[in-house]
Amino acid sequence: MRKKIDLRGWALPAAVLAVWWVATTEGWVNTKLIVPPGNVLLVAAKTLAEPVFWQGVLFSVVRDASGFVLGALTGIALGGLLGASRRAEHVIGPSFHALRQISLFAWLPLLSTWFGYGEGAKLVFIALSTLYPVTLGTFEGVRSITRQHVEVGRIYRFTRTQFAFRLLLPGAAPQIATGLTLGLVSAWVATIGSEFLLANWGNGLGNIIIKGRAAFNVELIIVGMLAIGIVGGMLNHLAARIEARTLHWQARH
Repeated sequence: MRKKIDLRGWALPAAVLAVWWVATTEGWVNTKLIVPPGNVLLVAAKTLAEPVFWQGVLFSVVRDASGFVLGALTGIALGGLLGASRRAEHVIGPSFHALRQISLFAWLPLLSTWFGYGEGAKLVFIALSTLYPVTLGTFEGVRSITRQHVEVGRIYRFTRTQFAFRLLLPGAAPQIATGLTLGLVSAWVATIGSEFLLANWGNGLGNIIIKGRAAFNVELIIVGMLAIGIVGGMLNHLAARIEARTLHWQARH
């Protein structure tokens, strides 16, 4: 039996689009500020036909993935250390929890001072945004492992490496997957934010909106926003699929 497609989620976007079209057609709004949807479609078609747009998508995705991997690996290592060692939690934990109270965007002036406005500052900022949710997810996952499981590892005389890769990480997999999902979402937000706030007129989706703003091209700004949302949604869907597969693997064990 074929699964029915649920179209209820499209009701609100369709209503907004209809109101938008009517408002611009009937002249209820200033069309220099709230541009007609048809104009946006024309600019979108023109933009999608330009190779520089797809280069921007590629640069943003690669930038996002690089920062995410760096932050995720560091977060898993740090979260595993804090979860497995009470001493490390007492020594490192208070500083970590204090630092994560600082707004991520408050780090940008310091990062730009240290690394300038190039790729280094962007990657560190994206990695930092990924670090916190992955660390917390890993920490909670490791702490959820029961003492009985630890005793089994001791009976089999696991080495520290075996404890980490055969007991702690597999046992904490669901929480780590959740942390990675949240980290991927945060990384994409940080990617676009870094392209806005550490702008050096390089490549990236954020630069499309910057160019649109500089030229007061509202259509291009909207096209850039839609592109950012679509790519971010695809990354979020990918993260959800990966998390579901991880939890399915965990359930079988």
